[in-house]
Amino acid sequence: MTPDDVHEYMGLVQLFLHFRWTWVGLFTVDYPIGERFLQQFVPLLSQSNICIAFIAKMRTRTIVDRMPEFLYTEQGKISAVAIVESKTKVFLVYGGPLAMDFLNYYFHVALLNSPTGIVWIVTTHLEFTVPPSHKYRDIQTFHGMLSFAIHSEEPLGFQTFLQNINPSWAKEDGFIQDFWEQAFKCSLKSLSLQDGKGSKKICSGDEKLETLPGPLFGMSMSGHSYNIYNAAQAVARALHMMYEESISKYRSRVAGGRSAAWNLHPWELNHFLKSISFNNSAGETIQFGENQELTAGFDVTNWITFPNQSFVRVKVGSWKTQGPIEERLTLQDESIVWNKNFNQVVPISVCNENCFPGYSKRKKEGELFCCYDCIPCPEGKISEQEDMDTCSECSEDYYSNENQDQCIPKLTTYLSYHEPLGITLALSSVAFALITAFVIRTFTKNWETPIVKANNRSLTYTLLVSLLLCFLCSLLFIGQPRRLTCLLRQTAFGIVFAVAVSSVLAKTLNVVLAFMATRPGSRMRKWVGIKLTSLVVTSCSSVQAGICALWLSTSPPYPDIDKHSLKGKIILECNEGSTFMFYCVLGYMGFLAVVSFLVAYLVRKLPDSFNEGKFITFSMLVFCSVWLSFIPTYLSTKGKYTAAVEIFSILSSSAGLLLCIFCPKCYIIVFRPGMNKKQVIRRTE
Repeated sequence: MTPDDVHEYMGLVQLFLHFRWTWVGLFTVDYPIGERFLQQFVPLLSQSNICIAFIAKMRTRTIVDRMPEFLYTEQGKISAVAIVESKTKVFLVYGGPLAMDFLNYYFHVALLNSPTGIVWIVTTHLEFTVPPSHKYRDIQTFHGMLSFAIHSEEPLGFQTFLQNINPSWAKEDGFIQDFWEQAFKCSLKSLSLQDGKGSKKICSGDEKLETLPGPLFGMSMSGHSYNIYNAAQAVARALHMMYEESISKYRSRVAGGRSAAWNLHPWELNHFLKSISFNNSAGETIQFGENQELTAGFDVTNWITFPNQSFVRVKVGSWKTQGPIEERLTLQDESIVWNKNFNQVVPISVCNENCFPGYSKRKKEGELFCCYDCIPCPEGKISEQEDMDTCSECSEDYYSNENQDQCIPKLTTYLSYHEPLGITLALSSVAFALITAFVIRTFTKNWETPIVKANNRSLTYTLLVSLLLCFLCSLLFIGQPRRLTCLLRQTAFGIVFAVAVSSVLAKTLNVVLAFMATRPGSRMRKWVGIKLTSLVVTSCSSVQAGICALWLSTSPPYPDIDKHSLKGKIILECNEGSTFMFYCVLGYMGFLAVVSFLVAYLVRKLPDSFNEGKFITFSMLVFCSVWLSFIPTYLSTKGKYTAAVEIFSILSSSAGLLLCIFCPKCYIIVFRPGMNKKQVIRRTE
């Protein structure tokens, strides 16, 4: 009439899981029933990822006076060290009252450094309602203990029965009379019938059971008593069913059928017990499972002790033997009284602290699987829950936050007209373009003045227009990359800049040839003029145009999405297609700049009326410095700042050419028009 032990073991495992206790110690008796318990229970713990800190076997048959001998045995020493070093807070005890006596002595006498604050879990085999068996027993050690007990309910009229019971009810029942005399320390015999040795007072028969101490006699219905009550009810009902069937079967066949019906065998009762199902007086349905075990389940009780060695058991939950396993355990957590050391906080019993979100577990070498180190998740991976075995990787459109416990959507970024950096660069580009337009307007207005004529007017306009286009080309780098803008960005900039630099080179060569042509009999006069400058500008620009055409035909730039370079950002950018061709464009432009700088440097001391050597030299020095610093800066930046660096380089180098070459001329034209005369220039010569 008791539930199968396996059901109880499954309930214990679910109790551990409910409170997240994964590090427990086991105490079991040292004889076969204890071994059987370990064989059935330990696999259930392993399947639920619960580790056993230690297994201590108790010699409960050892009398108290011989317990010290056990402590000096190898098993006793190992058990003591394991208990102290385990640091577990949850101890499961499998055994009877003697096991608790053993543990009480063990913890109070043997383990002077015993753990404080323990959650004791005991099985249904423990019956605590017995008198203390020896002087070491102090039940305060077990305050807050949780136990599984066979389910019980109080039948109707049970309390009334206990309150009114009297030894005279059943004089033939010697047990009641013996119990009555021992419990109340009196005698049901008259003084004349007592032997005279240690005569006791006479029992009145009116003594009340509720006046007895709780450990001696409990007024509540225990699980075992409840099962006996149900067993008697089940057998009575099965007998009734068996005789009812037997009478109806034989009544029509045999004369005096009732007498024949009573001729039954005990084994026939088993058939009726298997199918029995009834409601007892407590209102519960009683029936048996497939293996004839009771399906009522277990109660989870909380033991609350008091200084006077008394205690009460409070039901705080139940464990059903049927239904989905995750729904069988019912607990009233707020009703549980824990050991005083826990201050009513649910105890924690783990090998080590839980790994917080953002960390993953790494097993410690040589330790059980419950013992692990907590390792931070690597960049781009997260763990959203505690005690994760591995970190999961965020998708490409998400990134891990600072705590590595959440994936956050990445922000799409590019250099736009709606942010301060983009607005500043765009305004700078437009401003320099307007300044260039102003210079063109100034030179056009003063077309016939000596200072404009002296500097090869067509070449000057070519340079100014190319600089104007350079400033405007920088706008192609702002805004969301499109296919057309990606194709035009580098190629348009490279060709226009090649025209500008080749124009500077042509101006410098023109000055050199003009100076050499002034010598008597020089043949250089035929090279001076539009032919040479046009040839230089056209040829140099054509080479750059050819490089760009090859680039566009083989591996053209295209819009691309970079999800990995910057954390938390999705970069919309132009992929150059061929990095080699990109650096070919820059390299050729650098070659023209270096040649222009060297030629300008060589002619910097020629008379000022014939050349602009000093200004060109300084402008090319600025140009080369800007682009030399551009390369390492360009390579070290990512995202929108890469485009910003190139725009800044374009604006800086173009502004260097514009200001260094044309500012002195504009100053004379606008503010010193008196110097813009042929006579003044000749006087300077």
